[in-house]
Amino acid sequence: MSDEILINVTPQETRVAVMQQGAVQELHIERGSHLGMVSNVYVGRVKRVLPGMQSAFIDIGLERSAFLHVADIWENRYSGEAAKPIEKVLHEGQSLLVQVIKDTIGSKGARLSTQISIAGRLLVYLPQESHIGVSQRIENDVEREVLRGRLQQLLPDGHGGGYIIRTMAESASDRDFLADVEYLDKLWNSLRERAKTAPAPSLLYQELDICLRVLRDFVNEDTGRILVDSRETYLRMAAFARDYIAGSAERLGHYAGERPLFDLYAVEDEIERALSRRVDLKTGGYLIIDQTEALTTVDVNTGGFVGGRSFDDTIFKTNLEATHVIARQLRLRNLGGIIICDFIDMDSPDHRCAVLEEFKKALARDRTRITVNGFSALGLVEMTRKRTRESLAHVLCEPCPTCQGRGEVKTAQTVCYEILREIVREARQFNAREYRILASQQVIDLFLDEESQSLAQLSDFIGKPVSLQVETLYNQEQYDVILM
Repeated sequence: MSDEILINVTPQETRVAVMQQGAVQELHIERGSHLGMVSNVYVGRVKRVLPGMQSAFIDIGLERSAFLHVADIWENRYSGEAAKPIEKVLHEGQSLLVQVIKDTIGSKGARLSTQISIAGRLLVYLPQESHIGVSQRIENDVEREVLRGRLQQLLPDGHGGGYIIRTMAESASDRDFLADVEYLDKLWNSLRERAKTAPAPSLLYQELDICLRVLRDFVNEDTGRILVDSRETYLRMAAFARDYIAGSAERLGHYAGERPLFDLYAVEDEIERALSRRVDLKTGGYLIIDQTEALTTVDVNTGGFVGGRSFDDTIFKTNLEATHVIARQLRLRNLGGIIICDFIDMDSPDHRCAVLEEFKKALARDRTRITVNGFSALGLVEMTRKRTRESLAHVLCEPCPTCQGRGEVKTAQTVCYEILREIVREARQFNAREYRILASQQVIDLFLDEESQSLAQLSDFIGKPVSLQVETLYNQEQYDVILM
């Protein structure tokens, strides 16, 4: 079955679902109020240099300053000389051409690089480089050399800059190569001219929106069709495809059905499942996925699966299925950074090797760079997945206002005892006529029932009456003690 790409467009946000064999493999969401900045090019101003961290904060016109590390300064990395400390390279107030390589994530500002790269359909142009590289996803060494040789022959003498050949170039013609080179040259020359006169901070180049990036980055020989539920967006994408991406225009289709596109393909249900901690496996096992600021953990459990010939066989089959589900969930949820996978312990070295190989195969279809280590001494698989944009949960959700993201709330009994201690503290400092407790229904009910004796003892101890009042808007942890 051919792959499909579904695009749902509203005035507020655009959502893209990449389908394979009828199942959602990737989800991408871009909101008008918070457009991604990765690949945008700015003229920035150095706001602050931090020698102790070998980094600098750069003003690029955003609410929060962006971050530039000394390792991301191109002149420092490729000059052929020993790397200079950042205070020798940058100074406050200096104007600088920079590109965003990581979006603002959580409390961290955008990350920058001074090495500029501009992506086309087949090539990535590196104006400061001179070599021609080939995507690591093209693994055949002979094919890599053939592609590199073809591009070198097509480039005119004295042509500056370097290129990275993308995976889409495997079946490209010489004409396609030349069209991409011409497009990227125009883009770079225009950007360079604007940089000469633009004040700092200024945006010089904005990455394509998600609809056009779909045509440039997602479409390949396996893509059967692209359905868009907005006529205006469909026409814009069709015009872009005709001008820049040969062969994509005929795959585009406008969906005009009455039933919402994402409902028709059950994408809405998949989004809801992608926000859950628990992911069920078909065999009866399940995963528990926990995302924290430092890392993401994935715990594999057998659950109710007892279908193997033996206990070891049951564990092995559960782990094998989990490899594919974990790989898919990483793409769906756009999880990045350090990821720890706790597969069920396997005694057999052959089983561990088979699970690891299957996991690497499942991860191979990911567009994002991934590194996987083998099983550690504790039986964990450690891996990293490049993080450039916020995860799905961070885009769609926010910390719970009741538990502040802990995932738990204090019991009503715990809150009752906190209130009793608070009244004792207040009674020692102030001589009030009466103390009134304002709390949630659950806490007040506990004071009227199980903890009524504790409340009476407290009233006798401080020698003052204590009254109760329900506040329906309070959550279970909220309370106030009013001195009357």
